[in-house]
Amino acid sequence: MQTFGVPVLRAWALASFSRAAWYRSSTAKDQSALRLRIRELAMARPRFGFNRICVLMRREGWPVNLKRVRWRYRLEGLQLRQRVRRREHPALHRGPAPVSAGPALRWIMDFVHDALADGRQFRILTVVDQWSRQSPILKVGFRMNGTTVGHALDSAIATYGKPVSITCDHGTEFMSRVLED
Repeated sequence: MQTFGVPVLRAWALASFSRAAWYRSSTAKDQSALRLRIRELAMARPRFGFNRICVLMRREGWPVNLKRVRWRYRLEGLQLRQRVRRREHPALHRGPAPVSAGPALRWIMDFVHDALADGRQFRILTVVDQWSRQSPILKVGFRMNGTTVGHALDSAIATYGKPVSITCDHGTEFMSRVLED
C-alpha cells in the first residue's frame, strides 16, 4: 500500500508513528449532543459569549470545561465580531486640501522620533511650508503635548504670519482642544 507515493511502512518510520496507532480506532465520545446544545444556547441568546454559555451548560448538568466550550463555539462560527470603538476627532479633514499658490500659505506638520546614545527617546515637531519647503518650526523635546504644539505654532505665526491651512495627521497632540483654540 502507498501513501503519496511512499510505502506506508516507510511513511510510519519517517514520522515515528507506530503501526498500532495507525490502525487503532478512536475512543473519543460522540460530541454531537454537546455541539447541538451549544448551538441552541448561542442562537437563543446571541449576545452571550462562550464563558456565559459554559456557565449555562454547567447549570443544566453538562460535565464540560471552558476550553471545550470555547473550542466548539469557535468551530461552529459563533464568535461575535469585536466592535471597533472610534474616537470623534474635532478637526477631521473637511474637503480637498487647497493647493499652495505662494509661500507661507499652507503648512504641513508632523512629529519625527529618534533616540539619544543613552536610549532616551526624543521628538521633533516639524512644520514645513509646502511652497518653499522651509521649516518655520523645528521644536525638540522629550515630551510634547497639545499645549506645547500650540505655543510653538503661536510663535511661528507671530514670526512668519498666519497660513491659510495647516495639514496634520490625527495624532493625540494635534487633536487636543488647546490646539483647536
